[in-house]
Amino acid sequence: MTKQEIQDEIAALKSDYVRIQGDLDKLEASGANVQNAERQLGQVEEQLKDLKKQLAEAD
Repeated sequence: MTKQEIQDEIAALKSDYVRIQGDLDKLEASGANVQNAERQLGQVEEQLKDLKKQLAEAD
């Protein structure tokens, strides 16, 4: 994966994170089950962590 591809993937994941966070807020406000959204946020956070590590190694 090139440095630009990693940066693009990070940008896409950040966008997903913001969307999921918004969904989570709506679910919490309505009293719905938030476990799935919280799990998705955790997965995105792990992916971001891995990509940032890859990006640092690419420098």
